Amino acid sequence: MINPERFSRIRGLLEQRQPDLTVLMDNVNKPHNLSAILRSCDAVGIETVHAVAVDKLIRNRQSAAKGSDKWITLRTHANTGEALGFLRKSGMQILVAHHGEASADFRTVDYTKPTAIVMGAELHGPSGTAISTADRLVHIPMQGMVESLNVSVAAAVILFEAQRQRMTAGMYETPRFSDEYLKRRLFELAYPLVSKKLSAQGIAYPELDDEGRITGHD
Repeated sequence: MINPERFSRIRGLLEQRQPDLTVLMDNVNKPHNLSAILRSCDAVGIETVHAVAVDKLIRNRQSAAKGSDKWITLRTHANTGEALGFLRKSGMQILVAHHGEASADFRTVDYTKPTAIVMGAELHGPSGTAISTADRLVHIPMQGMVESLNVSVAAAVILFEAQRQRMTAGMYETPRFSDEYLKRRLFELAYPLVSKKLSAQGIAYPELDDEGRITGHD
């Protein structure tokens, strides 16, 4: 039985999730950066994060990062083109963090639109596919000697600007998922072991009462 206070907190978390805001990690490979980006995504209310990897080692690190954060759904893709195609079909504007002549100050972008933010690999930045496909390139202005921030720090800076804009627009005030999705996801987060067992057996999740108690199930 889940503690009612914890259940209420999980439900509140889900009711503020933003289904049309996400990050695509384009071959980000260092474990601490992967984990840090996932934490920042959770902090601003992102439900699903996307990732691509050019080799098995990076895919394994992504899987390890996914396992360390049960609050975020990590969806992996075979390549950057496939990932961007999926995000475009979902109606997202594609913003790629990349400092170039055509890039704009990240604060000038409207993040209340459905948005996917692409963060590139630590040494090489975003792939050519991401850069050439972007709706906009964005950068974080620098006044010091350093030319760029750590990828996880840069992701956090951009994400909290997106959060600020969305909070101002009232986008966290009402649930943005369907009731059906909220109920399913709430059960999975409140009862992770039970939900895995039921899913494996093809059994529908039981109903939960307002305090998180399972009802109508033997």
